Amino acid sequence: MNALRLTVPAALVLAGLTCAAAAQDATHGEDLLTRDCAACHAIGRSGESPQQDAPAFRTLGKRYPIEALEEALGEGMMTGHPAMPEYAYDADEVGDIIDYLKSIQQR
Repeated sequence: MNALRLTVPAALVLAGLTCAAAAQDATHGEDLLTRDCAACHAIGRSGESPQQDAPAFRTLGKRYPIEALEEALGEGMMTGHPAMPEYAYDADEVGDIIDYLKSIQQR
């Protein structure tokens, strides 16, 4: 019984740390998207994209699973129009961006 008493609080602390780390990762993902994408795309939960034909990131999940972006983000996102720059992110950055994108998707 004493082991259980020690384990439950430890598990709660660990869960709290995990949630805080995930929030920090998503914040880093938001920072990356703000730096690299916000000039054209709406990257938050609301607002219009500065470029009229650039999709708002909160709607990407309606088109395809957000996880499907992992490979493109890691290897260099390419598009059919020349105005969009190509960005490639390292594995940690990709994870942070995916965490953020998942957190803002409209349902």
